[in-house]
Amino acid sequence: SDIASFNCVELLESFRVDTFGSYDEYSAGGVVVRWMEDAVHFLLILDSYGKWGLPKGHIESGENNRDAAVREVIEETGLPEVTLGQTLGSVDWSYLCSQTSKSKKKCCEYFLMRAVKGSLTPQVSEGIQDCRWVSMSEVFQILDYDNVRTEIERAVEIVKSGSPNEIFEKEG
Repeated sequence: SDIASFNCVELLESFRVDTFGSYDEYSAGGVVVRWMEDAVHFLLILDSYGKWGLPKGHIESGENNRDAAVREVIEETGLPEVTLGQTLGSVDWSYLCSQTSKSKKKCCEYFLMRAVKGSLTPQVSEGIQDCRWVSMSEVFQILDYDNVRTEIERAVEIVKSGSPNEIFEKEG
């Protein structure tokens, strides 16, 4: 039985390393909400491909996912600050690298965030063409990326569960 348990541990260990190493890029981003006119609105960005999605970006050296998510949201949207909430999960996808013509696998973790003030200024230097607050009823109609629907759906459920202060106080 010692041999069998050793093999299981060894197998799990190799699986863990392989899974972690299977991504070429790691990113973090936010599903940013704002209560305006007594209704929840979601922040979408118009990216360099002309598609509406969520703000996200690369995790820099020495940075954790949470810090990267906050930094990227602020950089891409011009918001002065956001309050970080809970994780909403990760999304992975593959794309063709234009420089190498090789397939790359990317993983992005999204966090619920709250903005209470500030105007939006798209980060044009990074290809962000526009930023917009959209109502809960519009968000899925405008969103172009189906792979982040689940994270937005989780955010919708959370924001429906309580007042802004209750939701973000829990995360403190």
